[in-house]
Amino acid sequence: MTEFIHRFEPATRAGSPPLLLLHGTGGNENDLLGLGKMISPGSALLSPRGRVLEHGMPRFFRRLAEGVFDEDDVRRRAHELGDFVTAARKRYGIAAPVAVGFSNGANIAAALLLLKPDVLAGAILLRAMVPLSDPPKLELGGKPVLLLSGQADPIMPASNAARLAALLSEAGARVDHKVLPAGHQLSQADVTLARNWIGSVGAKAA
Repeated sequence: MTEFIHRFEPATRAGSPPLLLLHGTGGNENDLLGLGKMISPGSALLSPRGRVLEHGMPRFFRRLAEGVFDEDDVRRRAHELGDFVTAARKRYGIAAPVAVGFSNGANIAAALLLLKPDVLAGAILLRAMVPLSDPPKLELGGKPVLLLSGQADPIMPASNAARLAALLSEAGARVDHKVLPAGHQLSQADVTLARNWIGSVGAKAA
């Protein structure tokens, strides 16, 4: 199994879904812990650091240029991450997590949904775009996904996010896509929408 530098914080509230926290370019395993606690207080938090370095900045997969992904690397890294999550579930005794990914982390979470869907219970994709131009045909069986895009995002075009929403919906995911009056950075609206969404998903699972 490929090991990732990571942080794990056990659950403090029964019934809260575990979260897999996936940082953006240049982030690390500490970046999204605060966000995870705001979105789902009491959840177990599993937060790995991306294993690819771009000019010294951690990422979850390589890219050839801004918005142009090395898709062979995307596939390889998604499988590595999926294997890590499966092993971490056994080690820490947690259920399948809901991914909470930002930017590059949201893109690897989308790739996980498309390549190893059983690893995740669902996903919150913050500023994501289509990670694979030719994804495999699969059935996501109503897996819940919240996709939050920024209307003025210079990095992730709204049209690309809409394509991702359509791709996941066609694969059978239950997608809730919202375009916010924001850029690439997260806003309070992202936190509020994510918290409300995960509350409703948790209630349905219970």
